[in-house]
Amino acid sequence: MELRLLELFFLGGWAMWPLVLFSVATLFVVAERTIVFVRSDLRVDPTATAQGEPESHKRAARVLYAWHRNPDHRAPAFEAAAKREIRVLERGLDLLVAMGSIAPITGFLGTVSGMITAFQTIANAAESDVNAQLVAGGIFEALITTAFGLAIAIVAITAYNIFTHMVDHFSADLEEAAEDLSFGAATS
Repeated sequence: MELRLLELFFLGGWAMWPLVLFSVATLFVVAERTIVFVRSDLRVDPTATAQGEPESHKRAARVLYAWHRNPDHRAPAFEAAAKREIRVLERGLDLLVAMGSIAPITGFLGTVSGMITAFQTIANAAESDVNAQLVAGGIFEALITTAFGLAIAIVAITAYNIFTHMVDHFSADLEEAAEDLSFGAATS
């Protein structure tokens, strides 16, 4: 017996509705953040922005330009620009953490609901009518919601870790560039 996704959805019971919302939110954030990261040039080259206004999509260039643009207040300008760019990159990542936590819990709640249904069916059946098919629906509901909740969590947590790694790498590169610029400014 082959089940389609829509059939699985309805067999999963009430817990599938919030899981669908969580999956849509997770996929939206992953897609949106992927576009932001792909469009952003996260390479850090301290010499690239000494002249002129940087291109708007190059995050590192905007941060490094703040260094060159404010010779009297270089460090604070650099820090403010770096924080601003990192905040933009981190936008939405907290939602991925939330979905990675809430989706499996909701799936487990659906599991408990399915098991309650299965045991209620056993309790309401006559002793001679109790068989595996009688409780299979409740157990099936329980397993579907668990699987969907875990699948959402895997996507959300994996994406969060990848994006966080990219932000951390960008931040470390900016710190290294700041040290290079500070050393170069001190020796000139």
